[in-house]
Amino acid sequence: MTPPTAPYRYEAQAWRAGVTRVAGIDEAGRGPLAGPVVAAAVVIAHERRIKGLADSKLLAPAEREALFHVIQERALAVGVGVVDHATIDRINILRATRQAMAEALARLPVIPELIITDFVALPALPCPQKNLVAGDRRCASVAAASIVAKVTRDRIMRGMHRRFPEFDFAHNKGYGTPVHRAALRRLGPTSIHRLSFAGVGQPELPGFDDTAFGSA
Repeated sequence: MTPPTAPYRYEAQAWRAGVTRVAGIDEAGRGPLAGPVVAAAVVIAHERRIKGLADSKLLAPAEREALFHVIQERALAVGVGVVDHATIDRINILRATRQAMAEALARLPVIPELIITDFVALPALPCPQKNLVAGDRRCASVAAASIVAKVTRDRIMRGMHRRFPEFDFAHNKGYGTPVHRAALRRLGPTSIHRLSFAGVGQPELPGFDDTAFGSA
């Protein structure tokens, strides 16, 4: 079943007001026990809209990959920020997510006039921002950013699988699946695990289930 596509409603409002450079921003990897958090920022031009954009979590891997390539080809600008596990442990996942988003914005080759996020408020921006609940389903530019962030992070974790095959990172992408948790109990954490997360470097919290984060 094809997932519902994210509309260009918020971009269209901005375009009508003469605001042409609208950056959607989203992240992947807040919930996993291992690996980095990745953010992407995407600016789509009015005359080069991309069809079929949807929340990356609702898309099959092949659909994400196909859209990733279209976004790279058609978007006015794409920026990516990656913050590693050690930084996550040092400053916490929310601050690390904001840092990744700031890096993604800094790597855009154009300066945005409006930034739309998936509900994460960013400090000290030089332009207005909209923080939308479920932004990756309600805003095409945020959906595009979610796809770029997800595909980029998945590729990183597949690379980590070659270093640590016992943890099955190619499939779980660092989330706390039974196979991943069993490997943690048997072998202990790897050099890319988030030691500040429950169940890795500290006692597991009763009732905490990080798989509920899905594949964001």
